[in-house]
Amino acid sequence: MNTSAMLTPDQAWAAILARDPSADAELVYAVTTTGVFCRPTCPSRRPERANVRFFPDASAAAHAGFRPCRRCCPQERHADAALVERLTDALHRSRPVTLAELGRIAGRSPFTVERLFRRVLGVTPAQYQRQHRAASFRRELTNGAARITDAIYDAGYSGSSRAYENTQLGMAPGSYRAGAPHARIGYAIGACPLGRLLIAATERGLCSVILAGTDRQLTAELRKQFPLADLHPNPQLASMLDQVLSQFTEHPAVLDLALDLRATAFQMRVWEALRRIPRGETRTYAQLASSLGQPTAVRAVARACATNPVAVVIPCHRVIGSNGKLTGYRWGIERKDKLLELEKPASSCREKR
Repeated sequence: MNTSAMLTPDQAWAAILARDPSADAELVYAVTTTGVFCRPTCPSRRPERANVRFFPDASAAAHAGFRPCRRCCPQERHADAALVERLTDALHRSRPVTLAELGRIAGRSPFTVERLFRRVLGVTPAQYQRQHRAASFRRELTNGAARITDAIYDAGYSGSSRAYENTQLGMAPGSYRAGAPHARIGYAIGACPLGRLLIAATERGLCSVILAGTDRQLTAELRKQFPLADLHPNPQLASMLDQVLSQFTEHPAVLDLALDLRATAFQMRVWEALRRIPRGETRTYAQLASSLGQPTAVRAVARACATNPVAVVIPCHRVIGSNGKLTGYRWGIERKDKLLELEKPASSCREKR
């Protein structure tokens, strides 16, 4: 399997058998008996499964020694991806661009345009434009814009309140521009069944939960996440630490913690969906993507899970591969396995014993 580890062979093969158009932007498949690679929608006869290899894109298939099919031309850019890229150029304007306007540019209905964006990028056009403005705002600050107000208007915001509302800086813009050297982040460390655990919080809320084998590893990882912040032990986080550590027991506390996280709109949607997975249950990446209304965004969902900064609090460990395997976990597969075992209902644990 040469595609992303989060796209299983069964999912890829099902898309090929169904000639799923949405999968054309996800993968290509190669046939070992012919030496040719195709799009999932290729009209050619379906090969034997044993003779098929999957690749994330045409360049990967070509690098492996396969040549492009002359019928479906998989080496050419997918039409939907090309159209969305063209439309994003319009969204880079300083003023808001409506769905109706994008529809006129694309020659499609506004509904179709929104669906294209969700399928290709994982976000709506409005969410994309907000993220682009926020990124522009951060770049202006980082590059030393003469004034904060210049950065706000250059990024396309109508005023300072809109900028602060949408950028998710988690700190004052002036501090961000300077590299956040004075941001104060307290932390506390405790023991858990998986080794050592660190929680870190700003004045706004919890910003990091890290798992590791030693305290030195924990603090090194925290420094990597926030290289210019003022990091310091904070005994006042004891209650918060107890809440998080209770998740490893049979009677976990209800987590009622303020969070201070930096994320894209799509990441936030995935993380919110993760928090809705009941303890003791799992979902596949495909199921999670479907629950968001974006069944083809499996890899994007997997990336959002992998970037979760607060282990256990946002339970990304409850997501597994479609084949039942644990796949990846930021803090290690063994920890993921043990976490899921800890969360099993007591009855099932007794039956296993």
